[in-house]
Amino acid sequence: MAIARSAAVYARISSDQEGTSLGVLRQLEDCRRLARELGWEVAEEYVDNDVSAFSGKRRPRYEEMLEDLRSGLRDAVVVYHVDRLTRRPIELERFVEVVTDAKVRHVRFVAGGDVDVANGDGLLVLRMLSAVAANESASKSRRVRRKLDQVAAEGRPHGGSQRPFGYEADKVTVKADEAEVIRQLVARFLAGESLRSLATWLDAESVRTVKGGPWRTPTLRDLLCSGRIAGLRTHRGEVVGPAVWEPIVTPADRERVLAVMEAKKTSGRRAPRRYLLTGLLRCGKCGGVLYSSARATTRRYVCSSGPDHGGCGRLTVVAGPLEEFVAAAVLYRLDTPELADTLAGRGAADEAVAALSESLSADRGQLDELAGMWAAKEITRAEWLTARRSVEERMRDTQGRLARVTRTDTLVGLPGNGDGLRDQWGSLNLTRQHAIVRAVLDRAVISAGASGAREFDPARVELVWRV
Repeated sequence: MAIARSAAVYARISSDQEGTSLGVLRQLEDCRRLARELGWEVAEEYVDNDVSAFSGKRRPRYEEMLEDLRSGLRDAVVVYHVDRLTRRPIELERFVEVVTDAKVRHVRFVAGGDVDVANGDGLLVLRMLSAVAANESASKSRRVRRKLDQVAAEGRPHGGSQRPFGYEADKVTVKADEAEVIRQLVARFLAGESLRSLATWLDAESVRTVKGGPWRTPTLRDLLCSGRIAGLRTHRGEVVGPAVWEPIVTPADRERVLAVMEAKKTSGRRAPRRYLLTGLLRCGKCGGVLYSSARATTRRYVCSSGPDHGGCGRLTVVAGPLEEFVAAAVLYRLDTPELADTLAGRGAADEAVAALSESLSADRGQLDELAGMWAAKEITRAEWLTARRSVEERMRDTQGRLARVTRTDTLVGLPGNGDGLRDQWGSLNLTRQHAIVRAVLDRAVISAGASGAREFDPARVELVWRV
């Protein structure tokens, strides 16, 4: 047998949950031993750690090895077993093509022996080994999927080394301090605070993710929308039933969060808030919405004319004094007996939320049932589409009603009554302040000011309370 002058060693492991690379290291040790026994010089070791050879995902070091074989830099390959090289027959054919074109005659496996790729029998053996490896991967995948389905149906947590935020390492026991953070996040989000504002708050409070990093809005969105925090087991993106762990928030609160998320998605608002009363002011002349407008150093709210706004264009008010007046009125309103009476009657709203949430859950179940009937060929595609359209329309209506109920129930997220808020109002960010105002105030109608007046006149403001 010819001595290889520049052998390539390839090692790979599909999953390295502990991050220790021990499986790869063992492969490398065995491959080095075999190369020494053969008298081959190992020029380079190519390692893909925690990368599957069955999924079809790109393996950077494997690709580099193929390129070096093509160019003639390597003239032999040592691998622990054929399933470390590839578990996909189509990928094996590519490997064979590369080594054949490069006239690489020797491919050795620690577990498998010598393969002469220039020999038909050798290729047959290699293809048979690859087919067996591919079948084993497919069988393993089926077993894993079945196991995951069973675990989900029983409401148990899935595997993995990373614990979920709000729970201990066993993924079942509630972590008290993080659970309290989640409850505050849900309450404040329902009160109208943005994900960006909440992420900023978490950073200011030095609350980190499970990995120890800062929060980002996508991560925060996933947390608030997750079924886990409501004690629900999700699998493949769907709620499959109750979980074995205790909920941190109620399923009804989760439905509220989903409804608000959907409403925000529809509105498309993404820009950071710059004015406290945006969207809450109406023109006393034409009833149009007042829009924010900066003129040099003066901030104003104006009734704008034109096709994009449709107002009369004949009313303006300076922003600063108006915002101070409205904020003071809102804080006073939070201390009034009328608001206390409204909050005392919140049970009716809670019952409405529970009923709407139950309706949504039933409709989602019906969609799943319809999909199953179509898959089983019990109904035609046309029948499935017609029925699905009807259910989805009903769900959109329910989500809209739930969003409206949620907006009237956002005071649960407020950090205190008016007296308590006065001391901390200045420290709250603009998004948080707007959420509090919007929870109490439906709109403020601004009438025209007196001709030539230079001072703000509170008499121009008619406040229409939400609660």
